[in-house]
Amino acid sequence: MSKASELKGREKAAILMVTLGPDAVAKAYHHIDDTTIELLTMEIANLQKVTADVKLDVLKEAQEMIMAHEFMTQGGVDYARKLLEQALGADKAQEILRRITASIQVRPFDFVRHADPQQLLNFIQNEHPQTIALILSYLPPEQGALVVGGLPPSMQWDVTRRIAKMDRITPDILREIERVLERKLSTVMGQDFTAAGGIDAVVNLINLVDRGAERNIMEAMEEQDPELAEEIKKRLFMFDNIGAMDDRSLQRILRDVDMKDLGLALKGASEDLREKFFKNMSKRAADMLREEMELMGPVRVRMVEEAQQKVVNVVRSLEEAGEIVVARGGEDELIV
Repeated sequence: MSKASELKGREKAAILMVTLGPDAVAKAYHHIDDTTIELLTMEIANLQKVTADVKLDVLKEAQEMIMAHEFMTQGGVDYARKLLEQALGADKAQEILRRITASIQVRPFDFVRHADPQQLLNFIQNEHPQTIALILSYLPPEQGALVVGGLPPSMQWDVTRRIAKMDRITPDILREIERVLERKLSTVMGQDFTAAGGIDAVVNLINLVDRGAERNIMEAMEEQDPELAEEIKKRLFMFDNIGAMDDRSLQRILRDVDMKDLGLALKGASEDLREKFFKNMSKRAADMLREEMELMGPVRVRMVEEAQQKVVNVVRSLEEAGEIVVARGGEDELIV
C-alpha cells in the first residue's frame, strides 16, 4: 500500500471506513448517493493490506478536514485560516483550505448566518428592500423567518415579493452590496452566476413566520400580485388545508397534537373543519374537547393563530418523517 499522500480520495475514504468499522460505514451510507456508495464499496472490496502508519495518516487527515469545515462554518474562511494556522502551521492550514475551497463554495453573506436574528434585523432593516431580500435569500429559512417577522408589515410583503421575483445575480453585485455593508465575502465566488431567491425560498420562509406575518404577507400579495400569490399558496400548507387530509392521516396527527393547542386552534376554524377533527376522535375525547372550548370563552386572535401554527408544525414534522403524505394545491392526487 502506498503512502497516504499518494492515495486518491476514494482510496482514503475506503481506508477511513474500514478503520472506523462497519457501524460507521452503515451510518455514512445513509448520507451518500447510490453511485458514490457503489464506487466506495468497490474501493473497500479492492483494498489490499493497509499499514498502521497509513491508517493513522488517513485518520489524521480526516480529523484536520473536519476541524477546518467546523471552523469555516463558525466564522468563514479567514476565521478558519487563523485557527488552523495556530493549530497546524501556516503551510498545512493553506493546504487544507485549498482542498476544501476547491470542492465547496461558501455561500454569500455567510458572515450573518450565525448572527442573532434580532441583531441582524437591527443591522439591515434600514437598507433598501431589495438589499434585504438578497441577504435573506441566502439565509436558512428559520433565520430569515425571524427577521421577516420583525420587519414592519408594509415591508414584509415587499421583501418577500422581491425574494420570489429574484432569479440570478452576478458576483460583482454581491460583492458591491457587501462592500456597502462594510463586509466581505467569506470566499471569492466563481465567475458563474448563482441562483438566489425564487418561489421556493418564499414558501420556506412563509412556512416558518408566525401566522400574523403570514396573513399580512399573503393578503398584500393577493392584492398586489394575484398570480404570484396563487403560485405560492399552491405550495404552502396552512391550518385550513388539514380539512382536505384523509382520516387516517388526521388520526395520526391527533396522537401528537396537544389537546389544549387543538382546542385553541379550532376556536378560529370553520364548523366543517371542527367536525372533521371531532369525527376522528373518540366520542369521549370529542365531548371533552368541545367542553374545554366552551370554557375558554373569548380568546385573542393571536392565541388562536399561535395554536394553529403549532398544529401545522406537527403536520410538517410528520410529513418530514414520512409518516403522512400532505398534498398541496396544484399537486397530483394520490391513488391508494
